[in-house]
Amino acid sequence: MLARHNQSKALQWLGKQLFNREDPAAFFDPLLERINPMWVQEYTPARVEQVLQETSDTRTFVLKPARRWQGFEAGQHVNICVEVDGTRRNRTFSLSSSPILWQKQGLITLTIKRLPGGRVTNWLHDHLDVGSVLGLGEAFGDFTVPEPAAPVLFIAGGSGITPVLSQLETMAAQDYRAPVTLLYYVRTSEDVIAREKLEALTARHPALTLTIIATHDGTAPRYLSDADLGTVPGLNARQVFLCGPKGLMDLAGELLQSRGVRERDIHCTFFSVPQANIEDQPLGGQVRFAQSDLEVGSEGDANLLEIAEAAGLTPRYGCRMGICHQCSCRKTSGTVINRLTGQKSGPGEENVQLCISVPQGPVSIDV
Repeated sequence: MLARHNQSKALQWLGKQLFNREDPAAFFDPLLERINPMWVQEYTPARVEQVLQETSDTRTFVLKPARRWQGFEAGQHVNICVEVDGTRRNRTFSLSSSPILWQKQGLITLTIKRLPGGRVTNWLHDHLDVGSVLGLGEAFGDFTVPEPAAPVLFIAGGSGITPVLSQLETMAAQDYRAPVTLLYYVRTSEDVIAREKLEALTARHPALTLTIIATHDGTAPRYLSDADLGTVPGLNARQVFLCGPKGLMDLAGELLQSRGVRERDIHCTFFSVPQANIEDQPLGGQVRFAQSDLEVGSEGDANLLEIAEAAGLTPRYGCRMGICHQCSCRKTSGTVINRLTGQKSGPGEENVQLCISVPQGPVSIDV
């Protein structure tokens, strides 16, 4: 869901009386959109100011959000909304610029890789030009720079470098004094995103050590290894940040644990939903969507968001990965299993995230 303009109670009351809606300012959006898309009130618009080609399949979009957007911390993510073939699509991306760019120039950047078969990423690459306007959500996430400063190790893969770029720029601007190491894995040397920026940051920030590893430039694949971790001084005292493909994340987690790095010092952000093994548990059941007065059956590990959409409902959602909590709603009865952790809910009322909750027996949801 996108960032919405806050309404006063008086305006909400007036809108209810005049237009029978809670957001009367948005009543005029169709007209405002024709005059100037940046005046739309239903969501926070952001205009594309520049498009930069990073690699053959990755572009950086420089955006200027409307002034009411509330800013972000380095390492956070945002949801964007675009209309693809007549349907609004939401996706989550990491901000790749420093908050300083936003504070000084009112600009932010999203660095986005084209994904094979990706409905939205491909559309962005093919249709989002300078002057285009998209919807922007407020920033969220806790993949942020340690405070106070502590030694840091970043392990990034491919476009997983994007939140790290934001953090490194911020650290350099703050003259972050603790040691910072980046191990950056790319498929080939042609796939390095923001190489010039990374090298410039290394040159101006003495605390930063950069190592770029191309995994497929040689005759045999060259993946993250225990020897790579052995090059990082004081590894066990570092805060470790992981971002990249699941295979790299899993491998890094195993190697770090074998070297005794504490779980609480490892911070992850995901490209895809990590899934607990819940296949040995009974799953599925009757799901009642109370507000919609609709009841449907489900089988297997389909989550509540998928079940609702299959039933023709359009509940609010954001990242679809259990990160942003924008699909949270009230479960009034029944048991669900958290797809990320494998943990079972209680049988009574509580808030659940639709995108990661799998019913186990009959469930009633306030949707």
